[in-house]
Amino acid sequence: MRSRFQPDRQLTARMLVTLFLLGLLYVAFMAALIALLKSWILVVVIAAGLLAAQYWFSDRIALYAMHGRIVTREEQPELHGFIDRLCATADMPRPRVAVSEMDMPNAFATGRNADHAVVCVTTGLLRRLEPAELEGVLAHELSHVAHRDVAVITIASFLGVIAGLIVRFAFYSQLFGGRGRRGDQNTFVLLMTVMAVSALVYAISFVLIRALSRYRELAADRAGAMLTGRPSALASALIKLNGDIARIPTRDLRAAQAFNAFFFTPARRPGTTVSNLFSTHPSLERRLDQLSKISAQLGKPA
Repeated sequence: MRSRFQPDRQLTARMLVTLFLLGLLYVAFMAALIALLKSWILVVVIAAGLLAAQYWFSDRIALYAMHGRIVTREEQPELHGFIDRLCATADMPRPRVAVSEMDMPNAFATGRNADHAVVCVTTGLLRRLEPAELEGVLAHELSHVAHRDVAVITIASFLGVIAGLIVRFAFYSQLFGGRGRRGDQNTFVLLMTVMAVSALVYAISFVLIRALSRYRELAADRAGAMLTGRPSALASALIKLNGDIARIPTRDLRAAQAFNAFFFTPARRPGTTVSNLFSTHPSLERRLDQLSKISAQLGKPA
C-alpha cells in the first residue's frame, strides 16, 4: 500500500520471520493431527474455514465485541477531521471511523487490508484526551493500517487459536467413542499425545506472537510520532491512559483483554518484569524512552 509512512524494514523482517516460523509450526501441527486422527479432510476443512472467517470478518467481529459502531461525519466531525488530515499527510486510503461506547480509554485498528480498515476509539478516550494527544493516538493506529499489522496479527494469532480448537474437537471425538474399539489405553495415549503436541504449538506461537506484537507497537509509536511531528503529545497520551486504565474495574479489563494485541495500550494494570515479557505491548518506560529519543532527533522538547 502506498503511503508516506516511512517503510520499517526491521518491522517487515520481523513479520516475515515470525510468519515463516508460525507457518512451519502450523504445517507440522496439521501433519501431526492428520497422522494421529486419520481424518485429514476434516482437519483441513475446519482449519481453512476458521481462517477464512477470521480473516474476512475480523473488522465486524472486533466492532461487535467492543460495542463499536461506524459513525458519520455529522456525528463526530472532529474525529473525522483528524482522520482526514492524517490520511492526507500520510497519502493513504481513508479508513472507516467507529466509536465504541466504553468508558475504558483506548483505540484500535482492524480490518483485513487498507481498503477495509476501521479505526475505532472509545468514548472514554475521546473524553480524556486533548486534541494533540488524540491526533497522536490516531496516527499510531493509522500506522498499523499502513504497515498491514492488523492482517499479520490476525493470521499469526489464528495459528495459535486453531491448535486449541482442533484439539478440543479431537478430545470430544475421542470422548464420545471415536476410537473406543481400540481400547481405553490406546485412547488415553492418543489423547495425551494430541494434548502434548497442542501445548507445544500453543506455547511456541504464544511467545513468537507476543515478541512481534511488542515490536509492532514500538514501530507504530515511532511512525505516528514522525507523522505528526509531536512525539511529546503521544507520550502525554500514553502516560494519561496508563494511569486511567489502572483505575478501571478489573471485570471490565478482563472483558477487553482478548483484544489487547489490537489496542493502543493494553487493558491491564502494570505488571511485573516477568509478565511484561509475555505482554502484547512493550512497557510504558520503553515506549516513553523511544519517544524521548525521537523528540531529541526532531529538536523538540520531550
